Amino acid sequence: MDTTIQLSKEQDRVLSIDFFRGLVMFILVSGIGTFFNGLVEEGKGGALIELLNKHADHGVWFEIYFWDLIQPFFMFIVGVAMPFSLTKRLAKGDSWKKSFIHALKRSFWLLVLGFMLGAKDKTYFLTNILPQLSFVYVIAFLLIQKNVKWQLLVSFALILVSDLLYHFWPVEGYNMPYTPDHNFGSWFDMVTVGHLHPYHWVTFNAIPTCAHIIWGLIIGKLLMTDRSQKKKLSIMILAGLSGVIAGYVLGLYIPMIERISTSSFVIFSGGWCVLAMAFSYWLIDMMDFKKVGLFFAIVGMNPIFIYLFTSLGGRQLLNRIARPFTYRLFSWSNDIVIDMVTITAVAAMVWYICYFLYKRKIFIKL
Repeated sequence: MDTTIQLSKEQDRVLSIDFFRGLVMFILVSGIGTFFNGLVEEGKGGALIELLNKHADHGVWFEIYFWDLIQPFFMFIVGVAMPFSLTKRLAKGDSWKKSFIHALKRSFWLLVLGFMLGAKDKTYFLTNILPQLSFVYVIAFLLIQKNVKWQLLVSFALILVSDLLYHFWPVEGYNMPYTPDHNFGSWFDMVTVGHLHPYHWVTFNAIPTCAHIIWGLIIGKLLMTDRSQKKKLSIMILAGLSGVIAGYVLGLYIPMIERISTSSFVIFSGGWCVLAMAFSYWLIDMMDFKKVGLFFAIVGMNPIFIYLFTSLGGRQLLNRIARPFTYRLFSWSNDIVIDMVTITAVAAMVWYICYFLYKRKIFIKL
């Protein structure tokens, strides 16, 4: 693939990118996980609901569920969109230097917001997605115009270096790579922030998960080429399946642990990222389900707003607004129906807020 970024003759925007990002953000704000959790706690719903509830939350250490893919999805889709964004900036006359300064400013504000969301009294954490993204975004920007082989080399080198540090770090008490709070990532947090995360997440995850945003860059550049849609789809499917299989096989030797982003987890989840993008591309841009695409794309056009809205309790606020009405309108039914209607109403309100911003061309960016 050529190192320069060229817009496809067919399009300068791929709707499936906004659809993918919007779908991920919509899942984040829907609150469906709390519904499944409530049913399980009440002993209702049976095996299916229990399974769905597990997949609506992070796995415990060695467990991997659907929710563990949300952050990789977010990182990956940022990478996919970056070549489109840079191309537009360069087309407007911005220099690469000016674009890089903009990337540094964006990274700084992501770090500030992430610090704000991760701070609790005397402790603070840099493990949520915003500070992680602030670091990987700069790395990805530096690689955006490099050849694909260099992008792949850097991504796998970062994964390898991370694994080596976890296995061979010589500090006593922190040389057990797969033990919570006794691994290299835990040592790194003790040195940098002075305390450990209560759920064993580590700041050092930003290094191996650089791979997700770099692989997103590669797919973004692929989508901008003049290759046929079928060719693009076949490349993504092959790459995605290869990642899932390779990650699974590697997982037989190196456990998949999202909380410290082991190599097997990064590769496995990266494969699913590419497959999810392939499905989005097939559904929206090839099968032409534009209305479905636009519904979720409206949410995806304001991802920072949605993330902050959710993190700062926006969903809970809307739930308090909706609950008095749904409870009384559906008082003839049971609590399960009321909860489901409330969740649907809250999701609809979130979507309408995004639609309101979209219609007025208000896009909150850093």
